[in-house]
Amino acid sequence: MQIILSVRTFLNQIQFKPYPPIQILTAPLKPSLSRRTTTVVRSMTSAEESDVGILCYISPLPGFRGILKQRYSDFIVNEVDMDGNVVHLTSLEAPPSEAAGEKKEKVADQLEKDYASEIESFRTLVGDSDAEKLKFFIDQISSGVKTNDESIVLSPSSDKTHRTAVHNFFKERLKFLVTDTVDGPDSSSKCIRVRLNSGINNNARGNNSRKRKDRGQQQYDSRGTDSWPDNTGKFLRFYLYKENKDTQEALGILGKMIGVQPRSFGFAGTKDKRSVSTQRVTVFKQRASKLAALNDRLFGIKVGNFCYVDEELVLGKLQGNRFTITLRSVSSDVEDIIRASATALGNNGFINYFGLQRFGSSSIPTHLIGAALLRGEWKAAVSMILDPREGEKDVTRTIREYYKESGDIEGTLRQLPRHLVAERSILYCFQKNPGNYLQALLAIPRTLRMMFVHSYQSYLWNHAASMRVQKYGMHQVVLGDLVYCKDQEIEKETKFSNSECEDGNGNDTHDDCHVDELSVIDLSEARNTVVKVISEEDIAAGTYTIDDIVLPLPGSRITYPLNDIGKIYHDIARKDNISLTDGAHNSKEFSFTSITGAYRRVFQKPKDFEWELLKYTDANIPLAETDLDIIAKSGTSTCVGDSNDKEQIKLQNGCSSTPENLDDKIERSTGSEETERVREEDIHIEESLGAPKALESQMALKLSFTLPSSCYATMAIRELLKTSTSVAFHKAMN
Repeated sequence: MQIILSVRTFLNQIQFKPYPPIQILTAPLKPSLSRRTTTVVRSMTSAEESDVGILCYISPLPGFRGILKQRYSDFIVNEVDMDGNVVHLTSLEAPPSEAAGEKKEKVADQLEKDYASEIESFRTLVGDSDAEKLKFFIDQISSGVKTNDESIVLSPSSDKTHRTAVHNFFKERLKFLVTDTVDGPDSSSKCIRVRLNSGINNNARGNNSRKRKDRGQQQYDSRGTDSWPDNTGKFLRFYLYKENKDTQEALGILGKMIGVQPRSFGFAGTKDKRSVSTQRVTVFKQRASKLAALNDRLFGIKVGNFCYVDEELVLGKLQGNRFTITLRSVSSDVEDIIRASATALGNNGFINYFGLQRFGSSSIPTHLIGAALLRGEWKAAVSMILDPREGEKDVTRTIREYYKESGDIEGTLRQLPRHLVAERSILYCFQKNPGNYLQALLAIPRTLRMMFVHSYQSYLWNHAASMRVQKYGMHQVVLGDLVYCKDQEIEKETKFSNSECEDGNGNDTHDDCHVDELSVIDLSEARNTVVKVISEEDIAAGTYTIDDIVLPLPGSRITYPLNDIGKIYHDIARKDNISLTDGAHNSKEFSFTSITGAYRRVFQKPKDFEWELLKYTDANIPLAETDLDIIAKSGTSTCVGDSNDKEQIKLQNGCSSTPENLDDKIERSTGSEETERVREEDIHIEESLGAPKALESQMALKLSFTLPSSCYATMAIRELLKTSTSVAFHKAMN
């Protein structure tokens, strides 16, 4: 039996028009985040959307079923640079000319002499073991024997004076080699690494001849720069393509392979692990040919589109991201609801909430730690960072429990994973300053420790945005609203370096305190002059629309709305024993009185929005082409090295492969923001009461759109599905 609804009845029911009446969840505003509430939150596995103020929708259309990130290739992200260009990997080759004028002295010329006397002197300094290790290393270089070991690491030493003597020995006696210091097997020791000086020239005094302090702000790999051509940009910029890896993981692999530390790389924003992404990266004075040669050995990573530039990339230096998102196993009782919902998203947009990944995925949301910092509760904040957490890996939880029970700092550091940056920083500080909780918090890298405070800002903003929608709707501006001034063409919004493509935080093996996941950059441009308060004259003139409405992220240089929404900020903060205008302690860093603040649009429309419905039968077939797929089809570069079984190697490398006849296996129904409209003659709605469709035939909704760097793609998906965007929810559906 089928129930046929008339087109006009359906349109009347959904009231489809720009910014229609909203669907509002009945969840109340979250109560106080004081210490009593914190103990309750600790029992959660992670924060829910209502916990962090995500309460409302724009569209009144019902949601439908769909799985986000069933495959990591269902979430494709391409960075958009500051000029609005979408970053696509198109070439894996180095430029044809690699600075032919560069002059280097051949290492073999320096190795013609006998270094026996130097080896014996070195033996006196370090002992037989390291002396023999160095002798073997020099012999290998002299003979031209190819080896996998591009460096040697000397025995660990906790004596800094001795390590300095070793460094000076190489500077004075073995100038064709360079040294640096790396971590030893325990926290109290360091090791000296020795490697070939790749930048020798006739005037070289040894790459380490300048003291570290004399290098100013130069990067770790700035040694050997005397030979760099004057007419070549000092930074190599390349496009990083990665599959199912987060940005820092990929850069760590590249750094290890070319002999530089991960911090040597510059990038505009991190990208989600469970995705396929392409972004720009810079590194100081490295050759394109050196990185291009890595492609045959890289797994799930490719580099290309090389060029030399004068400036490095820094966090926030991007315009946004281009998303291609495929929702699989899409279904609805009324299929045209899916079409209408996709069209409504393109036309009306979504509420510009900070997504769940902004608040972390563990049982200790980052905004709770931020609230403790703002109250000056240093010990409580440290405990929240260090204490065991529900839902965490058993190994990590065991280590946390061991420290809480024993207080053994050194033993804990030996076991604690290196990606837990905040925890390790605190424990290292406790070794030198036991019980100094504020000093321990300040030992955390600044970008990471400020992430906690910024998370609380986002918590307040989300609640204020929900209250604005609930109280005043979304049809028009009202008296007291804040808007961007019409004469300010450039948006002055906070730029978040996580680039809003870490939606769902696919990297759930990492801790929420991982600096690379939620780094933030404050822009000093967020001044009062870029916004204005709506007056009676503005409303009468109709100059501003709801698209212009902004809400502040609290700080010392922002203006609050002059209506009930401004009061919401202070009310919520007051319940948490936090003042937005006065400092509760002497640490200015953790006080709203010293944070600039910024503004953020309440409503966001996706740009260049397109969508299509696909029908497929094989869940293993990719439904969207990646940059690497396009390169492979063009025949200009192979995905991997030569092999008799290229398909198998593609799988090993994480390289997805789109079948040549993909179009033959997929039925398409497309739409775009310009051409797709809900028309009465196009809508025929049927509610089938029969059996479900056969499993072999499934539907997917593929969306392509561009968002500014301060917007979360998962909030756009939430507007469509009307379901939670949490990782746990979609894992359960999958």
